[in-house]
Amino acid sequence: MEEDIITSDTPTPRMFSWARNSTIYRIERRMHTEKQLFDAISRKARQKFEGITDAQVKALAESAVKFAYDNGALDDVAFAEMGTRSGMRGGRSKRAIAQKLTQKGIARDTVAEAVADADDLYAAVVLARKRAFGPFRRHELNDKIKAKEMSAFARGGFSFEIGKRVLQMSLDEAQERLAEGPATGR
Repeated sequence: MEEDIITSDTPTPRMFSWARNSTIYRIERRMHTEKQLFDAISRKARQKFEGITDAQVKALAESAVKFAYDNGALDDVAFAEMGTRSGMRGGRSKRAIAQKLTQKGIARDTVAEAVADADDLYAAVVLARKRAFGPFRRHELNDKIKAKEMSAFARGGFSFEIGKRVLQMSLDEAQERLAEGPATGR
C-alpha cells in the first residue's frame, strides 16, 4: 500500500492510455500544432491526475505528440500553409498571419516559408470589401475617412503602398482582383 503512494517519474499505463485517447479526441475535432497539442495534454493531465509530477506530465505530453506524428495527425507545415490561405481569404496581411502562426507555436522558418507566397494586395482588397473601404466605400471620400481607412490597413499589417494602391482602385478593378484570387508562385 505504501508503494502506491510513492510516485515515480514514469506515468502509469492508465495515464498513457488516457493521453492517447485524449489526443485522438482532440485531433479528430480540429487541426493542432505540436505546441498546442503538447500544452493541451499537459494542462488536462494536471487536472485529471491528482499528485501528478512535472516529469510525468512532460512524458505524457511527449507521448501524445509522438502518437499524433506517428499517425500523421500533426503537420506544422500543412497547418502553416492552411493558416496562410485562410488568413488571406480573411483579409489578413503576411505580417498578421505570421504573427498568429508564431503565437500558435509554429517554428519561424516554417512560418516564413508558408507566408512567402502570400498575396498582400489580394488580402488588402478582401479587407477593403469587408470594411467597405476604398472602391467598396459607400460615402464620399474626405481626409478624415481616408486617414481612417489608411490607419485600418496599417493596423492590419499592410504597407502604406498596398493601402494606397487599394484605395485608388476602381470598383471594377477591385472586383476583378478578387475574382482572380490570390497570386501564387511569385
